[in-house]
Amino acid sequence: MEAWISAVLSGILLGLAYGLAAIGLNLIWGVMNVINLSHGAFIALGMFASYFIFKFAGISPFISVFLVLAVGVVLGMIAYFLALHRVILAPELSTLLATYSLSLIIIGLGTFFFTTNPRAIDVGLGSVKVFGAYIPKEKILVGIYSLIFTLLLYLFLYKTWTGKAIRAVSMNITAAKFMGVNTTFILSLAFGIGIALAMVAGALIASVFPFTILTGGVYELKSFVICVLGGLGSPLGALVGGLIMGLLENVLTLKIQVGYVPFLEFLILVIILLVKPTGIMGKE
Repeated sequence: MEAWISAVLSGILLGLAYGLAAIGLNLIWGVMNVINLSHGAFIALGMFASYFIFKFAGISPFISVFLVLAVGVVLGMIAYFLALHRVILAPELSTLLATYSLSLIIIGLGTFFFTTNPRAIDVGLGSVKVFGAYIPKEKILVGIYSLIFTLLLYLFLYKTWTGKAIRAVSMNITAAKFMGVNTTFILSLAFGIGIALAMVAGALIASVFPFTILTGGVYELKSFVICVLGGLGSPLGALVGGLIMGLLENVLTLKIQVGYVPFLEFLILVIILLVKPTGIMGKE
């Protein structure tokens, strides 16, 4: 029973982090109709940013994550102007190739400077006993922080003028431009926020699991599955999809080998798409 409780609680807490990563991917798709293939590379950058801040400055990942957020927004906006601005209105294949090229550059430079040796952040916060099961405090904080950042994104999008401008651009970029919205800035900011959320999710996950510069690809794939599962363009759907993914990973490994879990995850994804192609929370 303790093993089941631990698996469910760990699944929920990590699922929230997966959902946060997927929300960043979903935001970029919802606002810009861009499939961001550099998502995983930026998740890995968030991991390394948190790692080096902890190693050289001794700052906990749960404090430095706010710095990672700010840096992520700036990096994302710079990446938008370097890779996407000139092709944002071009056919989808152009933006796909642009973000893929960006991913290759980041991974290539990361491999050169960081190598592919595994790293880990040993925060060492201990465990908490919950219903007889011991849950690492790091996982609890990961879940709490993921909820906080999701709430902050909601408040930003629905309670601020800039957030409303982002939503307006996602609905009709031409009408938003006629209403005086600086669409270039808004598009770059939306991309920056999406990248920042990916880096924050990476920083949080790095406090629990070891990682390399190539690790981001695994979480990028999870993010795509979660987005389709929850519904493209639905941040709430991404959070729900993340919870489902986290629970599947942790509960299924109690009964089957870890190597079979991705197969079952994709099988469930296919079944849901056959039943509801728009995803669980997507609009018909």
